[in-house]
Amino acid sequence: MSVALLLQFLLCPVVLFCLLRVTAPYGRHHQRGWGLTLPNRFAWIAMELPALLVITWLVCSSQAREVAVTLVPLGFWLFHYGYRTFLYPALMRPSRQTFPALLVLFAVLFNTLNGYNNAQALIASGIQGEPLWSWHFVVGAFLFMTGFAMHSHSDAVIRNLRRPGETGYAIPRGGLFRWVSSPNYLGEMVQWVGWAILTWSLAGLAFALFTVCNLLPRAMANQRWYQAQFSDYPSARKILIPGVY
Repeated sequence: MSVALLLQFLLCPVVLFCLLRVTAPYGRHHQRGWGLTLPNRFAWIAMELPALLVITWLVCSSQAREVAVTLVPLGFWLFHYGYRTFLYPALMRPSRQTFPALLVLFAVLFNTLNGYNNAQALIASGIQGEPLWSWHFVVGAFLFMTGFAMHSHSDAVIRNLRRPGETGYAIPRGGLFRWVSSPNYLGEMVQWVGWAILTWSLAGLAFALFTVCNLLPRAMANQRWYQAQFSDYPSARKILIPGVY
């Protein structure tokens, strides 16, 4: 295991511990006192762009740049990060809210590290001549696309809660929001577990684990926030897993 990959695994419990104690101050949890802030759209693009560029540059500069077992998973990655880097910010409702520059810096560093580790995993698969079609590729691809559909649809539900000119929050309804408070986060977890299975790599596992450690505390904070803000918030709605948690 490389030092970079070990570092990513070690970040997981650290991030989980920190986020269980302090809710990241952006979006509905925005707080003053976190220093310089950036416009939301610019912040999202700046955060996600390294994940798009680093893996693309490394794979396309490698010996495995023409191997299907490397390029097809890369296509899945670019599909997600094309959405997250460009389409998601473009579709955001206009808002005066800002994003702490410190969190943007942390995200840039992580996405650079994560892009590097997953690039090395894809390159290694290509050089070793592993087959593209396998049970884990099929299962992982299905989970990846299912997770993407879950979180992108949930993003749309949240986005459409506001009419033009509105800036407040409302209770999201419909879709997976019938059962859980943060189906967008559940979708991302499913998606990156799918990626780990699809690539069958330690780098994929590190990313899936980090995603859970990063988003689980956020989902818990969202549930508490909704319940505090709305007296009519559905009491049966779980945090992440329908009917369970």
